[in-house]
Amino acid sequence: MILDDGRRYELIDGMLHVSPVPGLRHQTAVMRLIVLLDAACPDTLLALPGPLAVRPSESSEVQPDFLVAHLEDFTEEALPVAPLLAVEVLSPETELYDRTLKKVFYERIGVRSYWMVDPEVPSLTVLELDAEGWYEQVAEVKRVDSFDATLPFPV
Repeated sequence: MILDDGRRYELIDGMLHVSPVPGLRHQTAVMRLIVLLDAACPDTLLALPGPLAVRPSESSEVQPDFLVAHLEDFTEEALPVAPLLAVEVLSPETELYDRTLKKVFYERIGVRSYWMVDPEVPSLTVLELDAEGWYEQVAEVKRVDSFDATLPFPV
């Protein structure tokens, strides 16, 4: 169990990573994702904002800013398997971590689609697993551009 003191604590392969409490711009981006994705989410899936523990092993627990997974995969405390979609909202304090360590971690555990939202630009980077299990960038959406997602569901 990780501490609950307002900061975000995550474990990747036993290494502890601490992040500050998200700010207004971050939370606004998460709220907009909730509105957009929850409306299109099929009944067999659940779209949730963080913090919610994704705990695929005893040595790893992360808390995506937003995730989508099969409803039956959740326990009351955590998601013990890879979500279908993990979203991280970038901030100056977390951008390097989200673009490197978390990206590699999500790829390794099999998160099919990984979105990185940069509210500063604003932009959306969409990565999806290819046939070999590596992330491939399928979209880079900036400012007023649009993007039609197919994973984890059409939106």
